[in-house]
Amino acid sequence: MKKFSWGNFFIGFFILAFTLLCLLPMVLTFMVSITDETTIMRYGYSFFPKKISFYAYELMFRDGSSVIRSYIISIAVTVVGTLSAVVITGLAAYTLSNKNVKYRNALGMYFFIPMVFGAGIVPWYLICNMLHLRNNIFALIVPSLLFSTFNMFLARNFMSSLPDSLRESATLDGANDIVIALKIYFPLTVPALATIGLFYGLGYWNDWWNAIMLVDNEKLYPIQYLLLQLKSQISMLKDLQYLSGATSMTVPSESIKMATAIVTIGPIVLLYPFLQKYYVKGLVVGSVKG
Repeated sequence: MKKFSWGNFFIGFFILAFTLLCLLPMVLTFMVSITDETTIMRYGYSFFPKKISFYAYELMFRDGSSVIRSYIISIAVTVVGTLSAVVITGLAAYTLSNKNVKYRNALGMYFFIPMVFGAGIVPWYLICNMLHLRNNIFALIVPSLLFSTFNMFLARNFMSSLPDSLRESATLDGANDIVIALKIYFPLTVPALATIGLFYGLGYWNDWWNAIMLVDNEKLYPIQYLLLQLKSQISMLKDLQYLSGATSMTVPSESIKMATAIVTIGPIVLLYPFLQKYYVKGLVVGSVKG
């Protein structure tokens, strides 16, 4: 039995208290989302609403099929886009970390320049049209598929820290670069790949720009764009109500914002526990035979 330590007790208590404080904003968001709009306007945000109302969720899920369809589209786009982007980023990082590749520094500078200087929206839109990325599922994946330069350099730096003897020994055993990258370097750089995968996943899940620019078919709307449209309609109704002076119905503008946050945050919150275990370094220990 371990001896009781006041130091460990206070450290554990501080961590528990800090964790609960981090959960308070999420709890407040949910409580506001189920609060009557009139109550919010009169008393403001509260953890203990005086009048509970699920009207914001009823309004959001009035056409439940569209929300479910948008959820499926967002999940599919996020999974396919994230996996593809991580593979492309990892292969590019492996290439730049390989000291045997000629002109790898010049190639790194070639990748770095677009991170500083952007061509703009018009060339991007024209290229998407040339690739026929209009009103199809690929319009939500391909424009964001090309790897982020920052993520690529992050993975490259991690791979550069691996011993060169790994690549040399694998080459002597007859393995080519694809086998070395996928079967040796990728497993050893799981922490870095998981980190950039989380970045890509957040980007795909929160993306609504591609839908605005490239998608007109309502059946292809991701959940973020669908809820953005709903919020815009609610704001427009509130403005019309204010201009007309009508007071017969209260538009749930504040509660719908919080309900939208609750609906969209779910899958990403569930993703963290699965990726957190990969944020542990030291996987390279023992990988090189002495």
